[in-house]
Amino acid sequence: MQIDTSKVDDAMPNQFDPNELKVFARKYIWWKSSNDAILFPQRVIAQVMNIGDYDDLQKLANLIGDEALRDALLQADAGQFNDRSWAYWHYRLGLADHQTLPPLPIRKFT
Repeated sequence: MQIDTSKVDDAMPNQFDPNELKVFARKYIWWKSSNDAILFPQRVIAQVMNIGDYDDLQKLANLIGDEALRDALLQADAGQFNDRSWAYWHYRLGLADHQTLPPLPIRKFT
């Protein structure tokens, strides 16, 4: 079943068809249906970036490109990345060097 992309989270520009993320959604967002998971492509991408295996990371990067990976990292919510993945992706995507790594996102309570 194809998802209606007009209902996809607008926080992330659609540079690719979110339906292409279904294979990753099934594997990395196992607690939701793949159709529900791809409504939030940033979440699927961040989950693969955080816990994905090497082959899946390469497939994801080739599928969506570095700009979409950067968008997912820059829009990350608290808890979406661990320290190791956060550092790796900032270095890999040219967003930081060893002296300028930004802190992980934190939850803010108002």
